[in-house]
Amino acid sequence: MSTDMNVTYITLNGFVEIEKYRYFYFFMMLPVYILIVCSNCTIISLIVIHKNLHEPMYIFIAGLLMNSVLFSTNIYPKLLTDLLATKQVISYQACLFQVFVFYSFSCSEFLLLAAMSYDRYVSICKPLQYAIIMRRTVVFILLGLAWIVPFSHIVVFTVVNANLELCSFTLKGIFCNNSLNYLFCAGSKALLTFGLVTLFNIAILPMLFVIFTYVKILTVVYKSCREVRRKAAQTCLPHLLVLINYSCLITYDMIIIRLESNFSKTSRFIMTLQMIMYNPLCNPIIYGLKMTEIYKHLKKLFFCLPSQIK
Repeated sequence: MSTDMNVTYITLNGFVEIEKYRYFYFFMMLPVYILIVCSNCTIISLIVIHKNLHEPMYIFIAGLLMNSVLFSTNIYPKLLTDLLATKQVISYQACLFQVFVFYSFSCSEFLLLAAMSYDRYVSICKPLQYAIIMRRTVVFILLGLAWIVPFSHIVVFTVVNANLELCSFTLKGIFCNNSLNYLFCAGSKALLTFGLVTLFNIAILPMLFVIFTYVKILTVVYKSCREVRRKAAQTCLPHLLVLINYSCLITYDMIIIRLESNFSKTSRFIMTLQMIMYNPLCNPIIYGLKMTEIYKHLKKLFFCLPSQIK
């Protein structure tokens, strides 16, 4: 720990041989962050610009991709700064804020995927009522709840943790996450119980809802004609791929934190990098290639640009 003007600093001790490989890490992570921002923002821009993409499904996709950009921006700028710094430290207040943003946007992803699965359920199982149920107002309410509900849960942890006493000042990670709990002098049973309730409310319950809606969709689609099955697969498969991908990455995070003593520093470092790289990079690739209407606009964008330059 170091203190300056009553500010407590925490050392981030998750980097592997940073003195030797700092420039390699930096020039590997910087293009990744640029690619995440550019790829996600490109598809968001296409959805905003083109009127035929102003449908609930595409609005939810734009929300999901914006979530990825904000999630990454919470981690990468500080991470890139640390890679070039002589000491990898973060103030306790900034660490709490990073934990708050990290888990708020992580849980928002599950709620956004739940909203998207509901949209697909109404579209496929109740097509005649789709325009009535999925009104613009309903879409924006669902989008708002997807961000407000996790924020309101995670802020409780942030406020309580801000008042807990620290007994250790070295974090086994490259950014702040729930490993911060191991630095406190004493835990709270009430906080642990609330944590389990929060996990169920904003992660497990939305995941179960997604599974339930897709089972209902599969039941309806199985009885339908081949064309309906093809269209259902075309729109539902990307959402399922994103859900599976993100569920695996969140499981990674839980494994790293709960079993941190059983992991070598190198293994923990590699798994953490995978967690912050894969999902923000995969989302625009999955939706850009698998969603036909978005893919059409991407093709027009990239094939028209060279001809305009000439």
